[in-house]
Amino acid sequence: MTEHPILARVAEAGVRLGLDRVGQLLEHLGSPHRGLRVVHVAGSNGKGSVCTMVERCLVEGGLRVGATLSPHLQQVNERIRIDGEPISDADLGALLELVDRRARQWAVETGLPGLQPLTYFELLTVCAFLHFQRQAVEVAVVEVGLGGRLDATNVVEPTVTAVTSIALEHTDRLGDDLASIAGEKAGIVKPGAPVVVGSMPRVATSVIRAAAMDRGTRAVLVDEDFRVEGRPGEFSYEGGGVRREGLRIELYGQHQVQNAAVAVAVLDVLGEVVPELAVDEDALRRGLRAARHPGRLEWLHPKLLVDGAHNHEGAQRLAAYLDELPREASRTLVIGGSQDKDLRAIGAVLAPHVDRIYTSRCRHFRAAEPGDIATELVDLGVPVMPAGPIEEALPMARNNGGLVVVTGSLFLVGAVRDLAGV
Repeated sequence: MTEHPILARVAEAGVRLGLDRVGQLLEHLGSPHRGLRVVHVAGSNGKGSVCTMVERCLVEGGLRVGATLSPHLQQVNERIRIDGEPISDADLGALLELVDRRARQWAVETGLPGLQPLTYFELLTVCAFLHFQRQAVEVAVVEVGLGGRLDATNVVEPTVTAVTSIALEHTDRLGDDLASIAGEKAGIVKPGAPVVVGSMPRVATSVIRAAAMDRGTRAVLVDEDFRVEGRPGEFSYEGGGVRREGLRIELYGQHQVQNAAVAVAVLDVLGEVVPELAVDEDALRRGLRAARHPGRLEWLHPKLLVDGAHNHEGAQRLAAYLDELPREASRTLVIGGSQDKDLRAIGAVLAPHVDRIYTSRCRHFRAAEPGDIATELVDLGVPVMPAGPIEEALPMARNNGGLVVVTGSLFLVGAVRDLAGV
């Protein structure tokens, strides 16, 4: 399903942080989120990869696993999964109609002058929890949408939480310094639910550690309680008194080793808290190898690389990967993104690694115009040209020969996957 009339309508509500609407509606629906065993994951970057690895390992361990991740690349169904398989069009359509109808009934029954429309993300979050309840999942892996404290997913009572990384992002909503952003992400930390903390600046780690102490739970910290060394092809992990050698992932980029370490720590802690959810060693190793996360350092063709980097830190990770590749031919960067993203910061990091930059856009309603993006990038030391919509920009870039790199937005990456027939 690429779209639905109800989703098209609620998309107009934009982003509105807060738990009241979702919490009250879920109660009206019988609180399907209560009683779920939940792994709740926040972070500026890496949270989707960690969720995907945790999900795959749990599935390999024979558990029935629900997962809700965002955003989607090509189909809305990608946001709600059971055992790694997206929800069907029929089930998703029925859930959307049910939740929309019950929301309006609830508004009338409670005497409200009119229910503030749920946002796109809120509606799909409610649908996910209903689907998990109906499918009798044993554990749900839930990715935070934005921030943490006021994110719609934060109505859950988690079993384990994780914060993967902290970087400057969404500063208009989360705060304009790392400590403030860490405080918002730490809003998912709850009493009795240990929090696994990935690699991040010291000030951010301190904030999350303090939040855990304040809420009477423990923080499990990278480089203190667990550590990792090696590369994606083979790495080792040490934590909880156990050392694992010869672990492998098929995801590209050195940062994915750090994400894998967080995933393994989450799985270990989950097994400690709820022994029946423990994953054996073989399942863990199979799950890490089998995990795939489309749109993140993904090769669609030997000369076409896509990556959903949407902030400065994500761009640095992409740049580090490009640095590892032989520069045998010219490189064209195609960049596009939402109007609220700092695309100049992304372009500035990547410009030294490419020979030219084309600016583009997909059909998403919040996409910035190519001309506006080009204006922001013209002084970066490489030729910059607005190249129109991605349907025009991609073939133009590929006609140059050499490597084409597409980045700046997962929605843009999804459009390229469509054009590439993936």
